[in-house]
Amino acid sequence: MNTYPEKTCDITRLVSHPKLVEAAISGKKTRQGRDGVYGYPEETFELNGITFIVTSLVRQRLGDMTDLDAQAEGYPNLVAYKELILRMHAGMEWNLDAEVWVHNFRRIDG
Repeated sequence: MNTYPEKTCDITRLVSHPKLVEAAISGKKTRQGRDGVYGYPEETFELNGITFIVTSLVRQRLGDMTDLDAQAEGYPNLVAYKELILRMHAGMEWNLDAEVWVHNFRRIDG
């Protein structure tokens, strides 16, 4: 039985920025944090004709994020990730207790 909430957006919108698509294809990006659920574990999606599979879906507090988490998001470190998120979402505050849904994924080759 699925214990996750209903999706808030289609999985095709999970990774959409061209630089992040390229980072996922190259293997530098292996997760995407979102406010809502875009895909469930074992669900697949395509980026430029390459198939990826969601390997896990977990909640994470922004305050628990590390540099390694930011690197898995495709950024050099947590400071760069935080700065970009705040620029993209005008008026947003970096609330350490806010939680996001982290979609971990991997490329399926062949």
